[in-house]
Amino acid sequence: MSTDIHRNKDQRSEKPEPPVDEGYWDSLLTEGEFTRSVDPSQIHDNDAQAKNSFRIAQTPIEPIHQTAEQYADWDEATRIMTADKVLDLKVVGYNRGGLLVEWQSLRGFVPASQLLRFPNTKSENERRDALLSYVGDTLYLRVIELDPEKNRLILSERAAQVESGTRDQIFAQLTSGDTILGRVTNLCDFGAFVDLGGVEGLIHISELSWGRVGHPSDVLEQGKELTVYVLSVDSEHSRIALSIKRLNSDPWATVADRYTVGEMVTGQITNVVDFGAFACIEDGLEGLIHFSELAEGQFLHPRNVVQEGDIIQARILTIDGKARRLGLSLRLV
Repeated sequence: MSTDIHRNKDQRSEKPEPPVDEGYWDSLLTEGEFTRSVDPSQIHDNDAQAKNSFRIAQTPIEPIHQTAEQYADWDEATRIMTADKVLDLKVVGYNRGGLLVEWQSLRGFVPASQLLRFPNTKSENERRDALLSYVGDTLYLRVIELDPEKNRLILSERAAQVESGTRDQIFAQLTSGDTILGRVTNLCDFGAFVDLGGVEGLIHISELSWGRVGHPSDVLEQGKELTVYVLSVDSEHSRIALSIKRLNSDPWATVADRYTVGEMVTGQITNVVDFGAFACIEDGLEGLIHFSELAEGQFLHPRNVVQEGDIIQARILTIDGKARRLGLSLRLV
């Protein structure tokens, strides 16, 4: 995929970008790179040992003290990453987050999101079986992150598919505020990975929409092409943070200009809770119908009045764009 980058310099210099939440990068590696390897000869389907091995493999263990051999191997790994070389490495184990590989005296980690043909499944058993099927295979991998102090060596099968130098070129071209065409490669609980033509960026779930998103699969499809907004570029750690919602203005910023207290609006019930119900009156703009504003008389629960998906007419009670709050009423309709 060719990189078609668009810039709006006036918009970028007008005001600084909102801070980017970096917590999702920790989420990517939260399952732990430093785990025990799994012996495939001792694992059988529906075997208690398989389940136990998988549970053990999810538990991170502390990095060990570096030996002279490991220090030398870290220097060599750094040279390999700088030269953008591809390695053929054997899979020696797995954890919930991905695969474990070995190179020289070092242990490497391949996140499941960086595998070419990993199934998009929410089933723990299917995920475990898919990861287990890789054990013993040899993968073509490229180093995408390296930190000797943290004993962290992250590799990617997806990154190994492009020509040498492609990734450096993309990182050199991209800057915060750019818009670029990409393709969705993987959907995870915490966001979506997008291929930008040889480098993958991540759209955190909070950057998918100004409204609430339960799961990235609710708004995106794997393989779909889309335009994304570049939030930040960290070439040192090979990280690109992306956004979809910032391609459009924040609806809460102008809510007081477009709506007035007492106005009637049409909305759709998106969530029903003990204290009331939430209704979406436009993309990214949800209001709360408090329990006391749902209906006259007594009822046991808000679900006795409304259900998710219902189209309703409501009256606006309060507007607070700064606090991102909109009070609605069905009772006063």
